[in-house]
Amino acid sequence: MSQQLIREITQQYLRNDIPEFRPGDTVRVNVKIKEGNRERIQAFEGLVIKRRGSGISETFTVRKISYGIGVERTFPVH
Repeated sequence: MSQQLIREITQQYLRNDIPEFRPGDTVRVNVKIKEGNRERIQAFEGLVIKRRGSGISETFTVRKISYGIGVERTFPVH
């Protein structure tokens, strides 16, 4: 009973406009950054190295090389 209830509640938060991607794909993620009362969009482009979880808690990790240093960042899918 509770699993069904959780599934019904989280279903409304799942996005269906996200294109399919897998580890090994190159993606660009636009991130909204708030600094005080200012907002800006920063692009983070790199290689998807893992995708973890399912449903509303699904995440993916992107790795890029910035000035010779490897940078990894994890984003929620939904």
